[in-house]
Amino acid sequence: MSKKLRLLLLLVLAALSCAAQAGAQAPPATPAPPPLPYGAPIGLEDAKKAAAAAVEEVKKIGAAPNAIAIVDHGGLLIYFERMDNTQLGSVEIAIDKARSAALFRRPSKVFEDALAGGRTAILALRGAVPIEGGLPLVSGGKIVGAIGASGGTAQQDGQVAKAGADTIK
Repeated sequence: MSKKLRLLLLLVLAALSCAAQAGAQAPPATPAPPPLPYGAPIGLEDAKKAAAAAVEEVKKIGAAPNAIAIVDHGGLLIYFERMDNTQLGSVEIAIDKARSAALFRRPSKVFEDALAGGRTAILALRGAVPIEGGLPLVSGGKIVGAIGASGGTAQQDGQVAKAGADTIK
């Protein structure tokens, strides 16, 4: 083996050794907090209050008419409201956003952000809707359902859903 080849091999081994040591010194990843547990399903009266607050938010921010869906903790529809002149495509999207938030116990925006960051594997998660506007409904520290809003921009839908979610304590 020539001197140049030995020197090159030695340099490569030294670089790999340093990289391994640097990786070993990195702090361990912080584990994600445990997801909130499911609670008893949301009742009809609370679902109506959440939807009413969401509709008022649509009017307040001047968004296009929305479809608002409230599902229980298992993703089953409890209450639905469609404002006059809401685009028809928003009906199923609102339900899907709510169902996604309930079944995966996280806002649908989490999936949107992951997809925007290049995590295309998100698309393989059956029922995960990667569009802002779906939020879990939490009462007493437990997920009781979810709300989905559709009709405005994704950001407006998120704001509308938050107004509805904020009514549940």
